[in-house]
Amino acid sequence: MKILVIGSGGREHALAWRLSQSPKVSRIFVAPGNAGTATEEGLENIPLTHIPDLVAFAQKENIAFTIVGPEAPLALGIVDQFRQVGLRIFGPTQKAAQLESSKDFAKQFMKRHAIPTAASETFTDPTLAHAYITQHGAPIVIKADGLAAGKGVVVAMDEVQAHAAIDHMLVDNRMGTAGARVVIEAFLEGEEASFIVLSDGRNALALATSQDHKRLKDGDQGPNTGGMGAYSPAPVITPALHAKVMREIIMPTLNGMQKEGLPYTGFLYAGLMISPTGELNTLEFNCRMGDPETQPILMRLKSDLVDLIEQALDGKLHETQAQWDSRVALGIVLAAHGYPDHPRQGDVIKALPANSEEAHVFHAGTTLKNTQIQVSGGRVLCVTALGHNVQTAKKIAYAVADHIHFDGLQMRRDIGHRAIDRK
Repeated sequence: MKILVIGSGGREHALAWRLSQSPKVSRIFVAPGNAGTATEEGLENIPLTHIPDLVAFAQKENIAFTIVGPEAPLALGIVDQFRQVGLRIFGPTQKAAQLESSKDFAKQFMKRHAIPTAASETFTDPTLAHAYITQHGAPIVIKADGLAAGKGVVVAMDEVQAHAAIDHMLVDNRMGTAGARVVIEAFLEGEEASFIVLSDGRNALALATSQDHKRLKDGDQGPNTGGMGAYSPAPVITPALHAKVMREIIMPTLNGMQKEGLPYTGFLYAGLMISPTGELNTLEFNCRMGDPETQPILMRLKSDLVDLIEQALDGKLHETQAQWDSRVALGIVLAAHGYPDHPRQGDVIKALPANSEEAHVFHAGTTLKNTQIQVSGGRVLCVTALGHNVQTAKKIAYAVADHIHFDGLQMRRDIGHRAIDRK
């Protein structure tokens, strides 16, 4: 069979790579892809991004099913358009994808269905938003309502920063329509974790747990980013907590969407905050797999991903289980000069190693120009390795990462520190 993966990041490279391992697959097309998917055996880039063109391509090539990687096509209704012509596609509809495309929709939904989350209010009027911050003080969290490519959340540790965020979004309109409405919510303390499931509309199949590092610099310092590294499993999610997440967050979400006439199919990502006392809250929903969490999760997946997706498309997830490598997987993001605010493009990437069973370099912000692989985005590569514990996986991943070079390369040196400190 032939499969189409939509997207150009590290998540999509990892999805395409893992799908290509299936004996059922003859070809994986990635639209538009990156330098990694252009050079990986069994994968082929397709320079298409316009949804009608993707529909036409899937029809022409008799694509068995399509997987949507990033959030933007979901928000634009790619699933609806594929389904209208009878094409199989894995992802939520445009209305169901509001769980990610509108922070206000997600917060109101969680309130309606008693899903644990931080107290919040939504504003379009900057005067009222400023007054709310003055009343509640800091630390406090300001979120752009719409999609902002991972840059729409400000964790303000003082009121000056909080008021500046409101001015940035509501007064100066620096984030366009994404920031024309903001959600202001209570600051939560604890440890974050990523909980991702497959959903067929009624049933959920949990993937391996994971944890990422949002801050740019070691010790969780510096600005928030889309993620500077991740590892799986996440020791903070104990078996008891895993059951609690399924019981109090995942299933109420799927049941609530079903009741509201928006059955949710696709990957569902719940960003969790776990307090020191074990209290559980939902920070956000994403309607796709996380990046860079996907890379270590799929390094550990032993089951055939094609089988899992087909079970989900057929509404039969309750009949299947996923098998996982018992080893730890850890991924390190190599970011461009100037990331996250002003990533520089065009730097040549040198000394990329060959991939092996225990280490794989997934591409994200890369492009192939003539014979050169160049930087084309903020997060450039994710070096992901397997090891029998966190320390071993970390050692292998950094040994690979340290051989790679491009001008201005940024890389944290402490990925996995929470898991190591916990042990």
